[in-house]
Amino acid sequence: MNSQNIYLPYKMRIEKITEEAPMVKTFKLAFVNPEDESNFEFKTGQFGEYSVFGAGESTFCIASSPTHKGYIECTFRKAGKVTTALYNCEEGDIIGFRGPYGNNFPLEDWEGKSVLFIAGGIGLPPVRSVIWNCLDLRDKFKDITILYGAKTVQDLVYKNELEEWAKRPDVKLITTVDPGGETPDWKGEVGFVPSILKKASPKGENAVAIVCGPPIMIKLTLPILLEIGFTEESIFTTLENRMKCGIGQCGHCAVGPYYVCKDGPVINYADLQLLPVEY
Repeated sequence: MNSQNIYLPYKMRIEKITEEAPMVKTFKLAFVNPEDESNFEFKTGQFGEYSVFGAGESTFCIASSPTHKGYIECTFRKAGKVTTALYNCEEGDIIGFRGPYGNNFPLEDWEGKSVLFIAGGIGLPPVRSVIWNCLDLRDKFKDITILYGAKTVQDLVYKNELEEWAKRPDVKLITTVDPGGETPDWKGEVGFVPSILKKASPKGENAVAIVCGPPIMIKLTLPILLEIGFTEESIFTTLENRMKCGIGQCGHCAVGPYYVCKDGPVINYADLQLLPVEY
């Protein structure tokens, strides 16, 4: 974060805009000030506050990997006032970024283990960061499996990277769309993510799983992971809603004694169950 003023955002130039899916874009952002770039570091799983001056801030994960230097990326869906303002930006425009905030995925603890990534819809961006982090450190992990689903073929994000991952001999990629969301040339699975996971049944022994997506998908996926041998401590997800200030000052994201912006957003299933039921 900015060392002089924790609420003062970095100025970021939009270097590239990619249209991922209907109403979903990815921004590649570069620091306007070279000194800011040289002092900036983050870990996979952390998030930031992205702002359009005069419109406000919105919270997204950093979707790129910390192994990719010189820029950061974010992916978002047009939904409200701030995301609409961001969506209307063009390449070359300047926006604000505060961060990085939150904790991170403990990659050091995963070394020597297999890694299973499970994502649904717009839940792939936070998982994408750690996927690339693991792929850039590929020799440190055993099997890498990616299961990704969306409502329709059109709703799949990072289509070019999905093709790239599918071609890699050291990655097993499984893509699926909801029944009715397939196209005539669709070659992936058809079905909801939990049922496709059960069909694939990757081994949970000496492995970790990272799950991110719609709440109902996560809710139905977690029991299946336990059934196929994953432990509560080896299952990770991210809690990214309800955050505002990013630094635990406003209390907006408080859940009991837990501050999502400081104690999260990364959390394992064992700790997730300690949160109040209303979460």
